[in-house]
Amino acid sequence: MVYRKRRVSHPLRIGNVTIGGDAPIAVQSMTKTDTRNVKATVQQIGELEEYGCDIVRIAVPDEEAAQALAAIKKRTRLPIIADIHFDYRLALQALESGVDGLRLNPGNIRSAEHVAAVVRAAKEREVPLRVGVNVGSLPKSLLPEAPLPDRMVEAAMEHIRILEDHDFDLIKISLKAFDVPTTIEAYQLMSEKVPYPLHLGVTEAGLLKAGSIRSTLGIGILLYLGIGDTIRVSLTAHPREEVIAAYEILKGLNLTQRGPTLVSCPTCGRCEVNLVSLAEAVEARLSRIKEPIKVAVMGCVVNGPGEAMDADVGIACGNRRGVIFKKGEVVRTVEEKDFLETLMSEIMEVARSGGNQFKG
Repeated sequence: MVYRKRRVSHPLRIGNVTIGGDAPIAVQSMTKTDTRNVKATVQQIGELEEYGCDIVRIAVPDEEAAQALAAIKKRTRLPIIADIHFDYRLALQALESGVDGLRLNPGNIRSAEHVAAVVRAAKEREVPLRVGVNVGSLPKSLLPEAPLPDRMVEAAMEHIRILEDHDFDLIKISLKAFDVPTTIEAYQLMSEKVPYPLHLGVTEAGLLKAGSIRSTLGIGILLYLGIGDTIRVSLTAHPREEVIAAYEILKGLNLTQRGPTLVSCPTCGRCEVNLVSLAEAVEARLSRIKEPIKVAVMGCVVNGPGEAMDADVGIACGNRRGVIFKKGEVVRTVEEKDFLETLMSEIMEVARSGGNQFKG
């Protein structure tokens, strides 16, 4: 697979995570709890961390939520980005609470004095700001005759100019739309204008299945083109599903080696077992394994080991019996009632040894 050379961006730090430069693509998500409920928010952040989330964003709708950030920060290890809209006081309180980043468009704060106060406080703490443009909130007066991607880029540039006028360059940018071609074109245009890191995503992507597909198209194409430094898959689902989907995108492009890769055949008339049920059970158990191993669940004893010969461990199922194989070599025969447990035992053995560092 030949990728376009990755776009060079200025690296910046969000807590202990580097974004941009030659750093790995970072995976982000957003809590869906009431931020004022510290216990529930901390619990959800912990679960996201367990699934491999690198950075988490938290909504800050009011002063109570902004103040709760301090308690949340003390009880979590992930870098926290505060999501602020319009009210500069919430941004200042979030910074006081120790957040690692702000999602804030300075052009939405009407007072130049208030913008200066936020930028000054962020600069003192070396806290980056994300300029986030969503297609649904573009000013109608901004380049009304221009194509939508151009309008999105210009809206972002207006916010960026405000920050640069305050001698601030710890900037990350996102340009999100529901429409995938619009999203791709906007990021392509922006990637040629400024050197700041780009946060990729498709906004309001939808429910788990359709949203994952739409996000994979938008984010995957951009990453393949060498554009993007951090990603979030925005889904109407539990945020852990966002993290899982993000890693599937990265693994599909060979951009990460975290966690298992599951290969399974689509089944056909030769299949004599309920392979769908078995594959789903294996996938559920693989979800929290961190080692980069490749697992295969195949429905044909004759072709299975050959078709999935590069799998670290796999099963090929036949009528009442199946075979366990490793790197295409059959290692044992197993009864149907033991398919799942035997396969998982073999998987865990490989995982405990650190996996096989599967590279695609």
